[in-house]
Amino acid sequence: MKFIKICFTLILFVQISFAQEKKLAATPPMGWMSWNIMSENPNEKDIKEMADAMVNSGMVQAGYQYIFLDDCWQGGRDNKNNIIADPKKFPSGIKALADYLHSIGMKLGIYSDAAPLTCGGYTASLNFEDQDAKTFASWGIDYLKYDYCNAPEDVETAKKRYGTIAQALRKSGRDIVLGICEWGPREPWNWGAQAGGQSWRTTYDIRDKWLDVEGQGGVGIYNVVDKMAGLASFSGPGKWNDGDMLVAGLHGTKGPSSAFKGVGCSQAEYQSQMSLYSMLNSPLYASCDIRKMDNEAKTIFTNEEIIALNQDILGKQAERKIKTDICDVFVRPLANGDFAIAVLNKSASAQNAKINFTELGLSGHYQIRDLWQHKIIGKNKMWSGEVKTHETKVFRLKKV
Repeated sequence: MKFIKICFTLILFVQISFAQEKKLAATPPMGWMSWNIMSENPNEKDIKEMADAMVNSGMVQAGYQYIFLDDCWQGGRDNKNNIIADPKKFPSGIKALADYLHSIGMKLGIYSDAAPLTCGGYTASLNFEDQDAKTFASWGIDYLKYDYCNAPEDVETAKKRYGTIAQALRKSGRDIVLGICEWGPREPWNWGAQAGGQSWRTTYDIRDKWLDVEGQGGVGIYNVVDKMAGLASFSGPGKWNDGDMLVAGLHGTKGPSSAFKGVGCSQAEYQSQMSLYSMLNSPLYASCDIRKMDNEAKTIFTNEEIIALNQDILGKQAERKIKTDICDVFVRPLANGDFAIAVLNKSASAQNAKINFTELGLSGHYQIRDLWQHKIIGKNKMWSGEVKTHETKVFRLKKV
């Protein structure tokens, strides 16, 4: 009997370990999204060039695995109702593109919608979920962004439609991550994981700006951060609050990101988005033209110490411990026992900040490492210093 118990325990351990190994999106997905640069004209040539630029820039080595092919790639359906790519935009087909990305160490994400037509008016997947999932699997797709344009507003329909595509993906014979993109009004953090998603957008589309004050459409960086700050309990391995695209490097580039006064951000604001999205476990996907990326954007995207927070295997989203009119302070525990702290200055001028770690629930003294300066700046039970307007200081604390 004892031997049987031991065998059963070993089998159970193996099963649990295998399940953990197979968890989709165990850390937040990282990559590049086509929408802001290519909009309605994604195409094979430009996508491959962007992938090559990601490899050559060091982004792939830093963890950016995916190319996310957004809307407008579709060419309708064939005589067997199989979804097909636009032959002018993708003359070699999507499978050839996926094969190319896989050959250089990358993955391919694709886009569809829970309605007959996508946001751009192209062929979508409603009532063809199983067929499309099998097609995506046969192409070698690794991720599906599933939008919600042209679909009913009620939450129950959303749950059903996302559950249907999730089940279809699971039956497709390939591990395909599902990104739920209904923009937040139906609060997908409450049901997205149960429906079968691995991430869910928390807001409407982000624009290239710090803050939306007009309220006419789109959101700014801080609007997303403020929304996600209250959703920490819904985030964890395989289930992520998605803040939408990183806008560093756009600098007001004409296109979707420039709508609603998206005129560009400062370096501090772009850097703050990277810092705070990493603290909040958002998927990280760049959206500027990597082929023309400036050193400022490259430095932001490839900060391995900041990325390490985002990809920390504990998967514990930061909690906002302090919120005033001037600053926000976030704290998150890390897998090795360290803590990360982010101090954001929301005001329009530089501020002198003083952060007592005890007030954040962290007792004792800590070695303080500045993750943007890449150096240890002291050992103490507090930190004080200047924070520029819309800058975020990020520290890794190791107890001493």
